[in-house]
Amino acid sequence: MTTVFGHRGYPARFPENSLAGFRYAVDHGIEGIEFDVHLTKDQVPVIMHDEQIDRTTDGSGLIESYTFAQLRQFRLANQEPIPSLAEFLTLVTNRDVQLNLELKTDKIQYPNIERIVMGMVHATALNKPVIFSSFHLPTLKTCQKLAPNEIYCWLTDRRVADPVALVTREHLNGLHLSHYQAGVPVTERIWTVDNPTVAADLMTKHVAGIFTDDFEMMMQVKQQVAN
Repeated sequence: MTTVFGHRGYPARFPENSLAGFRYAVDHGIEGIEFDVHLTKDQVPVIMHDEQIDRTTDGSGLIESYTFAQLRQFRLANQEPIPSLAEFLTLVTNRDVQLNLELKTDKIQYPNIERIVMGMVHATALNKPVIFSSFHLPTLKTCQKLAPNEIYCWLTDRRVADPVALVTREHLNGLHLSHYQAGVPVTERIWTVDNPTVAADLMTKHVAGIFTDDFEMMMQVKQQVAN
């Protein structure tokens, strides 16, 4: 059964990576939430996709150039502040949702982000184990040293030549791919799927998960495929 993940929450209806979007999604039966984590100048984990705040807020500059207090003066399109990981974890505590936490370290390798983030996750009462993902394989290797029994998946937008060998060698639990790869006998989740026809096809192929900007539409597709 394919798990439907809200990609950055519910961007079809709310600003991406916003508490409003996350809250709506959790309250309306979302199966999974994918979200992105960076560190501020004073090492507070915050949720945003880009390294810079320009595209999604009324501010500009790199997240890492601001303290958390400074970052909170800027606003998303719905006038909410940039959410902290702590706020998000409070929202999903004891909720029946599968989390996929992406460590955004492919461009900036934040010092100690793995230790800080995993410490916070482990201190939260979550109903399901978190899937940790990153484009930056060394980040996942650092996480594995800290917590070897967690779920780790590598993100890539390229074709993986020998997925079984890669997953085995790097002790991964699966791959998060931008395009479906046939004949991959490992856990495969696909991003970003917003076309219902494509989604239905992936579901009939029994991929482990899809990431979508419109989870409510994709849950309808899932229902149709099941019937």
